[in-house]
Order: sequence, then C-alpha cells, then structure tokens
Amino acid sequence: MSIKFGKDDWDRIKETYDSWWNRTLERPAIKLTLQQEAPCTSSIPLLSQANCHRLDISPEDVVERINAHLEQQEYLGDAFPMVNFDVFGPGVLAAFLGATLDNSSGNVWFHPTEELELSEMHFEYQPDNLWFNRIKDIYGAGIRKWKGNVLMGMPDLGGIMDIVATLRGSENLLYDLYDEPEEVKRVSREIQELWLRYYKELNEILQPVNPGYSDWSGLYCSEPSYVVQCDFSYMISPDMFREFVADDLTQLCTLLPHTLYHLDGKGELPHLPQIAAIRQLDAIQWCPGDGAPRTMEWPEVYRQIRQAGKNIHVLGARKDFDSIAKDIGTKGLYLNLSAPASAKDEYVSFLNKYLL
Repeated sequence: MSIKFGKDDWDRIKETYDSWWNRTLERPAIKLTLQQEAPCTSSIPLLSQANCHRLDISPEDVVERINAHLEQQEYLGDAFPMVNFDVFGPGVLAAFLGATLDNSSGNVWFHPTEELELSEMHFEYQPDNLWFNRIKDIYGAGIRKWKGNVLMGMPDLGGIMDIVATLRGSENLLYDLYDEPEEVKRVSREIQELWLRYYKELNEILQPVNPGYSDWSGLYCSEPSYVVQCDFSYMISPDMFREFVADDLTQLCTLLPHTLYHLDGKGELPHLPQIAAIRQLDAIQWCPGDGAPRTMEWPEVYRQIRQAGKNIHVLGARKDFDSIAKDIGTKGLYLNLSAPASAKDEYVSFLNKYLL
C-alpha cells in the first residue's frame, strides 16, 4: 500500500489554505480524514503521549508504524497526510529547558526538577536535551521516509507564560506578578527567545522538504505559523494581561507570518478584546473547556471574533459547525474532522453541503 496523496493534491492544499489565511477563500476550509478500521499487526505502538518515552524504539521504526497508520487513511475536502507532534505533550519546551516529562498517567505532564526562586531562574539553550533530540531524530527519519509527501507538524511548544507557570508553579507565579513583576518579565523574555530558537532549529530539520507548516491544531500553512496561547491568563485580570502577556504575544504574531490564538475557557474571555485587537493575529480558536456548554452555544463569542475580522477555528462536531455557520456565515471558518471509514457517506454529505 501507499499513502493516497500526491503532488497535485499538495498544490491544491497550498492554494486553498493560502486563500484561507489571506481571507480570500469564499468557503470554509474543512478537513475530513477517514480511518480504515483494519487490525494492527505491528508490535510497535503508534506514537502517542502514552508511549513517547519509549526511546528503545528507533526513529525509523516509529516512522514506519506511523506510515502504516497513514496508509489506512483517506483525505477528503481540505485534509492531508500529517503527523501531529502533540504526542510529546502540551508545552514541551519546558522539557527542553530541563523539566521532567511524566507520562505515567497516559498523558504528558511536565514538572520542574527543582524549586527555585524567581531571581534564581535563568534558562539557556540545551542542544543536547533528550526530548529535543528525540523529536529531531524522528523528523529526520520522516524526511528520509516520506520525502515531503507527509507533513510533520511542530511539537506543542506551549505558551510563554504557561511555560513560566510550569517551571515556577502557577500559585507562585501569581504572587510573583505582584511581588516581582520585573523578574517575571525577565524570565518570560528569556523563554520567548528560547522558544523562537527551538522553533527555528526544528524548522531547519523540516525544511525545505516538509510540504508546509502545521501544529497541534492540524491547520495547514505554506509559511511559518503557530497556535499561540496563554492558558495562565485564565487566572489574571485584563490589566495584568496587558502588562505581562500582550507584548510577548504581539511579538510572536509579528515574527511569525501567520498565527492563531487558542482561547481556552470562559476565564480568558475578558482578554478577547485585547487579543482580537492584535493586527498581526490571523485567527482565533474558541475552546469553552470541560463541563462548559458546547461551542454552538457561544454565538456572542463567535460574533465578536467575526467583527474583529479574524478567521475562526471551530471546535466541535458537525452540528456545532452548522449552527455557527448559520449565524455568522462560512467564510473564514476552519473545521478539522476525523471519522471511521464506515461513516464516509454521512460525512461526505456534510462536506458537500459546504464545499460544493
């Protein structure tokens, strides 16, 4: 078998998503990835957060197992073959800087190896870091295997203040905002510089062979792009967001050609006006959070994003997308769907409703 995708398909994907980012696509972008439900005969597990610690599996074997998985997929609408490197956990930059990667629960969490006072926290580039090099090695094996026919996404490096919160502890950091604001800004600047350096070095492994850029959102871009975020902002006021987050966020949105903001939970909604006012930010993804009403029940949020002229990554099911599209229109919307191949007919009917 082989992966059912080729050069003409990639040319079409690039044209579609270039138009989406530039807000000239007159329809939504919708990915539909269908997965065959074939039994797996390999003894090697598919790379995931639960097994990303398995350094005994060679990068080549990791890639071969992923390849077998991709061969069982069909890409409809605006979908394409991709490896999502969120399998190393959310905010993996913390591990690049020395935090412990713990996936004993089946999901990845990061813990500082020692508790330091804020004034003692200084971070430097670690070229020999275990997790950084593991990802680079898998990238290299993927480049050799796929030769540009599969897109390998960037790992989930994390939001700048979220990484600070991981390394310092959220409660400590909240006190630091009052007690040592200049030290907080110093540490966040150090981490942002390292964020950019690691992004650049990972990109140098991938390009120019990788057929584009993506991240844990699955959103394609032909130029450097990323999901930016600050989940820590759930716990701070708009004034503190303005002081500690907005400038760094704006800098990332300026340095990267295209960005999408991950707006996570109702505690972040007070910051939406500031986020939406960042001219360089292209799009916003609204995530209501666990236990909250589903995305279709937040029309006022989507209207506010739409009025700011931003594209929107819609999370949720087809019913959510239908409701949101009916309220604000379909232009600039993006939806990422996956389904078993046995459900193809009903999903294709949904696709045809918006893409034909």
